Amino acid sequence: MDSGHNVLLSSYVASSIPVKRCCRVDCRAKAQQVQEIRVCTNRTCRRQGSFQTLETLSGLAPPNVAVKSCGCLGRCGGGPNLVLLPDGLIVGHCGTAARAAELMVTLYAGGYDPNSCLDALALRKRADIEFANRNFTEAELLLSQAIDLKPFGGMHVAFKCRSYVRLELGNYSGALEDAEKALALAPGYSEAYICQGDAFLAMNKFDLAEQSYSASLDVDPSIRHSKSFKARITKLQEKLAAANTPVRSGL
Repeated sequence: MDSGHNVLLSSYVASSIPVKRCCRVDCRAKAQQVQEIRVCTNRTCRRQGSFQTLETLSGLAPPNVAVKSCGCLGRCGGGPNLVLLPDGLIVGHCGTAARAAELMVTLYAGGYDPNSCLDALALRKRADIEFANRNFTEAELLLSQAIDLKPFGGMHVAFKCRSYVRLELGNYSGALEDAEKALALAPGYSEAYICQGDAFLAMNKFDLAEQSYSASLDVDPSIRHSKSFKARITKLQEKLAAANTPVRSGL
């Protein structure tokens, strides 16, 4: 990728995706149009590192851009390949975390340091491990360090994760603040609404907890059937029953 923020995009792609002819374009001019990035995880691209590319792009993507896996895009051997939608433009040879971060900076965040964004992502991954091991204080520290780096993407995820951590630490007001920061960055982020609801529930603000959980369902109705969401609603119903308050029918 050259210093002028241009990238060579190829037009060879599976017939199900509309494509444009091979051209050199200014990716920042295209960024507002890019709604989705699909990364080939077919056999050849997978051997060339496409899963790492998928993971990195998912971690760095702005909240309004979906990153998904897909089947073969063609140009096997020139990958890992990915396609920018809806334009159908192909980017090849994106097989390292550094290359994926460079692409994201080119598309969305000219002037940002890709390495700083990767550092923030690495801190988030370390925080996930500490959280799983119930080392909540260390997880909060790592997430705070990631947030302080101010990466161009993934900030909403970092705030959401720190909200969960602060809830475990008993810092309910801090958990609520982080959930609201995540929602300010990503208004359609269902997990942040759940964090917000958890914080309200911990603070015994049952009506507000109901509203947050209901909002998460509006964004992603599929979570209604998850065990974790059902457990939250059961806990809310128990607290509402103790307070002689009926639960909303939407839940």
